[in-house]
Amino acid sequence: MSDETIQDTLPEESATSDTPEETLPEDSGDVEAPDVEAESETAVDGDSDDEEDEIEEDDPWTRPGEWYVVHTQSGYEKKVTANLHSRIESMNMEDSIFEVVIPMEEVDEFRNGRKQTVQRKVFPGYLLVRCRMDDESWYCIRNTPGVTGFVGQSRPGQKPTPLSRRDVRNFLSAKATDPERQARRKPKLEYEVGDSVRVREGPFADFSGEIAEINTDHLKMKVLVNIFGRETLVEMDFGQVAKL
Repeated sequence: MSDETIQDTLPEESATSDTPEETLPEDSGDVEAPDVEAESETAVDGDSDDEEDEIEEDDPWTRPGEWYVVHTQSGYEKKVTANLHSRIESMNMEDSIFEVVIPMEEVDEFRNGRKQTVQRKVFPGYLLVRCRMDDESWYCIRNTPGVTGFVGQSRPGQKPTPLSRRDVRNFLSAKATDPERQARRKPKLEYEVGDSVRVREGPFADFSGEIAEINTDHLKMKVLVNIFGRETLVEMDFGQVAKL
């Protein structure tokens, strides 16, 4: 009887070891490979699989539900987000509507001659909502104060089309090193070539001149200043001048 008992418990132990299959259904085909050699390869490549799993966990596409674009009154994105969160809670919709996001990005701007990194809305007037779309969740979102509709509705009353995997990753997973994101982060200049400025500090303080060149990478500019009757190019930091 002791041998039979051991044999009966073995399937339960193997089932426990296969628990990760439930959270990673896409990889289940590899895990169930009957070949012993394949199992050994899985063990050898365990570290790389773990790294892929970590990447997938950070991927918004793999989270429960689907992503939809909601149109709001421009300038009221935060207020509408708060309204939607309150409505989700009051209607007990937490099991259907999981996440509300205002897509933001970091942008470099020059203010008062200094470079600052600020947060900017990627799509003013729009929110991203992750949910399981059914009649109740549709009604909850659509009738939230400030929401004017869904993007992807071909006609009124029809369920909207969810975002594609590519769009979700572009909107929510783009890294700061991506070329497109770097292009969007191009500094917003306070000054332009041809602007008249006054020197605020340094040996040429209170002199006026015209900007001839701008170097955004080093936060410097060359100003054409009239010194002793001659136009002379003087290199200065952004913080050393002020617009006239």
